Amino acid sequence: MNYNIMWVEKYRPKKIEDIIGHEETKTRLKGFISSNSLPHLLFAGPPGTGKTSAVIALAREIFNESSISGNLLELNASDDRGIDVIRNQVKDFARILPIDNAPFKIISLDEADALTSAAQHALRRTMEKYVNTSRFVLLCNYPSKIIEPIQSRCAFFRFSQLNSKDIFGKLSQIASLEKVDIIEEAIETIIEISNGDLRKAINILQATAAMGGRVTPKIVYQTAGSVEKKEVSKLVSYSLNQNYKQIKDTLHELLFNRGISPAEILRHLFNELFEIELSNDGKLLLIQNIAEVDYRITEGASADIQLFSLFLSLGTLN
Repeated sequence: MNYNIMWVEKYRPKKIEDIIGHEETKTRLKGFISSNSLPHLLFAGPPGTGKTSAVIALAREIFNESSISGNLLELNASDDRGIDVIRNQVKDFARILPIDNAPFKIISLDEADALTSAAQHALRRTMEKYVNTSRFVLLCNYPSKIIEPIQSRCAFFRFSQLNSKDIFGKLSQIASLEKVDIIEEAIETIIEISNGDLRKAINILQATAAMGGRVTPKIVYQTAGSVEKKEVSKLVSYSLNQNYKQIKDTLHELLFNRGISPAEILRHLFNELFEIELSNDGKLLLIQNIAEVDYRITEGASADIQLFSLFLSLGTLN
């Protein structure tokens, strides 16, 4: 077992049909390839759902293995958000003819929604001018941040969160190939923590496997720095019973002794919302309180004080 190799890269799909889920997307992409009429593409969806893997698999389908590096340009738009990168690096690559008799080059812009408005308008002109030599693939989380002239030039693909069955199958396959001793409940725990993000799930699996021995749910929670659902349920119970010392001690254990992220606690509390015995008005107030605390912590407020205040207020919502 070689832990120096990132399993996310090692088990990246080689062909379009190897991509997990997204059956309609795979059918459409295969159709573009077979008809030799690939348009500009816009891939939108949450992280870890296969957008970058789809670009690389698409390049492998179109180019020879030896010519991929010369015909595929991958950039992260959040690193170079300004107009200069479009006018220089992207434009210079786009206007040169593809190598090895390839039909065109592919320029992949990850996090394209981070591009400034001026950069997007410059990109629109570049996409239009060099369409004979290059195709653009824009990857983003929020397509609404892409200007309309670019959206109208692209075939739109929406990548939704992967379902638990698909992630379970992929993790089980990797665990088998890497000879990881892992129980089924631990895989389900990884799926719960990753929340539809396959990249995150694979990274958690590799991190837990690197510790050696059998992988259990407890080890997964420790490695991922996540909190168990039952621990947040205990906090809710302490709050409803107004057991203030238990709330304080539990939060201290989670935040300072185990280093749990406040966002993790808030996420689990939000998921617990519909199981808490509160009136509809009480649940509405709790949602508002969760949002307010999340904002305050993001702005730099003390996490332990804010969370303690939140769980104290929960006891008054009955």
